[in-house]
Amino acid sequence: MRWKDLKADLLSRGSVRLCGEPAGEYIATSTAGPGAGTAGAIFFARNTQRVRLAVDNDSGLILTHLGGGKAEIVVKGEIVRGRLEPVALHCPRQAYITVTSGCIYNCLYCRVPAIAGRRKSIEEIESMVATVRDSIDAISITSGVLYSPEEEQEYVESVVERITRTGIPVGVSIYPTEESPERLAALGVKEVKFNLEAATEGLFAKMCPGLDYSLIWNVLERSVQLFGKGHVFSNVLIGLGETDGEMEACIRRLTRMGVIPILRPLNPAADLSDRERPSQERLLRLYDVHCRALKEAGLDPTQALSMCVACSGCDLVPGRDE
Repeated sequence: MRWKDLKADLLSRGSVRLCGEPAGEYIATSTAGPGAGTAGAIFFARNTQRVRLAVDNDSGLILTHLGGGKAEIVVKGEIVRGRLEPVALHCPRQAYITVTSGCIYNCLYCRVPAIAGRRKSIEEIESMVATVRDSIDAISITSGVLYSPEEEQEYVESVVERITRTGIPVGVSIYPTEESPERLAALGVKEVKFNLEAATEGLFAKMCPGLDYSLIWNVLERSVQLFGKGHVFSNVLIGLGETDGEMEACIRRLTRMGVIPILRPLNPAADLSDRERPSQERLLRLYDVHCRALKEAGLDPTQALSMCVACSGCDLVPGRDE
């Protein structure tokens, strides 16, 4: 089975039931993103490619840990052998850290506001990085919004000022202010990710009340001038109600700007818990559109240093998932 077909199938399911030998050392937990508030996730890898799957005892898909990280999954009657990847912080080869595990906004697909998590201190974050420094290639910082976007940015800046001293490339993903690109670039951040979330403005207004769609487009465009083509990213969720045509229009608008879109399959949660995950067939259709758009724009996701594109566990990433 081709990897991209297998991964699209696995992403359309989203979870596995762990069996076999104990695998606790391979389970990653999250305080933001699709895994927030869940039992954790594992990274199943074959060769240099990986997929992230939530751990769920009710899943219809079984992953058997054979011991020592060796693992296998039976998919459509075929035994797929691979390995479980060790996780540094949140994902393999990165210290991917959520600064504030809570948010004042209430995007309909997001669990984070209900979790009401805390904010990590700068010293705590430095200590977290130090524990994995020898096993990472990048530090990635993300955050909710504790009080306001402006206050959150200032706090994240204080974190970045300290961790850039390590000399390890740093990527940052926050809800932006008008000044985010310039201020983060001045601190030595290598890559940024500002998330559009929805393929259309109408869907964004419905899904993310109180947030500014135009602001995100504006900061993405300015970010390319500062960080370079291919080092600016934006998550766009698949499954909010957009058509394939609307998604393609969003993808091409981003790639023409020099931004790499991250097509994230919807994880049904919060107010969208009754939705279905996008199908394998739809993920593969949009993957083909994504590949063409990136190629036409001269963008190469394999050059990403940090965050989701460098990890590639949650999404089909052209260049990494052939």
